[in-house]
Amino acid sequence: MGRGMDEFCQRDARVTSCRPGKMAACYKAARTLETFSQARSLSGGSVADDAERMKRGFYTIMSAQFFSSLADNALFVAAYELLKSAGAPAWQGTALVPMFALFYVVLAPLVGAFADAVPKGTVMFYSNAIKVIGCLMMLYGGHPLISYAVVGLGAAAYSPAKYGILTELLPTSQLVKANGWIEGLTILSIILGVVMGGQLVGPQVAPHLLAIRIPYMHFGIDTPAGAAIACMMTLYVIAALFNLRIPRTEAVLQPLTNNISDLVRDFSQCNARLWDDKLGQISLATTTLFWGVSGNLRYIVLGWATAALSYSTTYATRLIGVVAIGTAVGAVVASMTMRLDKAPRVILLLVGMGLLVITMNAIHTVYVAAPFLVVLGAIGGYVVVPMNALLQHRGHNLMGSGRSIAVQNFNEQASILGVGALYTGMTRFGVTVYGSIAVFGLFTSTVTFLIWLWHRRNLVQHSTEVEALFEIARSDNH
Repeated sequence: MGRGMDEFCQRDARVTSCRPGKMAACYKAARTLETFSQARSLSGGSVADDAERMKRGFYTIMSAQFFSSLADNALFVAAYELLKSAGAPAWQGTALVPMFALFYVVLAPLVGAFADAVPKGTVMFYSNAIKVIGCLMMLYGGHPLISYAVVGLGAAAYSPAKYGILTELLPTSQLVKANGWIEGLTILSIILGVVMGGQLVGPQVAPHLLAIRIPYMHFGIDTPAGAAIACMMTLYVIAALFNLRIPRTEAVLQPLTNNISDLVRDFSQCNARLWDDKLGQISLATTTLFWGVSGNLRYIVLGWATAALSYSTTYATRLIGVVAIGTAVGAVVASMTMRLDKAPRVILLLVGMGLLVITMNAIHTVYVAAPFLVVLGAIGGYVVVPMNALLQHRGHNLMGSGRSIAVQNFNEQASILGVGALYTGMTRFGVTVYGSIAVFGLFTSTVTFLIWLWHRRNLVQHSTEVEALFEIARSDNH
């Protein structure tokens, strides 16, 4: 093992820029691999058994993700309608997205370490329980923004476990395909979720929900939005039941320290390490920009559909679903055609996506809007799947899956929070939805082009290191 360990550490130091002081971490990782191999030998497990177990576990993860994401997206529509029916100022509606992102940023040092310290299925179960609590707050007197932030707390804890377990369960060669399936299923849940949310608060379905009575029990639910929120709680419970069926992996749990300052310092070091990695920094910058813009695109589409097409909430949510259909198509195509080491080639597509966003201002008919939004979504899906997979791959190699996803979430949700705050501020001071769309489009295209120039610079000035990292992406099977 000695020579093999040395070779492992030397390769890790060379391709991840480990400094001499970090070599202990490399030896720790090598010992983990040795322990794993010994455990496999003692347990008598076969490759076929592992493959079947991975297959079952992946399907369970997808099922849990579908129901949890379905509820998240339908709840967004219900919370929006709750604010609207209560006569809340317009800026509070725009604040829903950044409030959901709040705990992703605030608790980033904790949730990643927690996901690495506890079996990830258990983490996801707790997270869905927190979402149920947020729904109860929204139903029984809590301010919708505060309640939605609590649901965001559950989502913040859920995400590192959801994505982190993929890197533990699957080999690197399957990460792009797995991300394609997860993203495609998530997007399907977005389509169904926003449409379902719109229908649940609409005049066709809401009266039937409110007419449901359980003998000797009264829940005090007397509004369409309240009935929709109650339905979301049921979906979160279903997701939690699937969470309990997620298998344990052989990944070694990392102890969770009680010292908050240690957690913050560890998270800061992980964040710096990923931004210092010549592929990690590019994939992280790209996904951070993408989610900052697309995370707020839901509300922008709602506002645009109201202003340009005179749509109600029920009909406007269908256009969000149209965007998601395109994203699902792009995600599936990317999962079938893209390789991990070719991921940076898609960066410039985001420049085109930003320019397309601006042209939304010239559309005033649904017959043009629908195919346009499908194309817009397809570009986003084709970009985010390979870049997300590359980011997970680099993060897993550098620091472990839970911490890596927490760093990713911190940056991406900070972007959503910042862009959402910008949009809320523009709305608060009277900027029209058309002006906001123009700002978003120009911002996306400009920053994407700068990221592309950054990658080109790395290819020239750090060519040896970048090529070594690409080689790891091509050959590493965890």
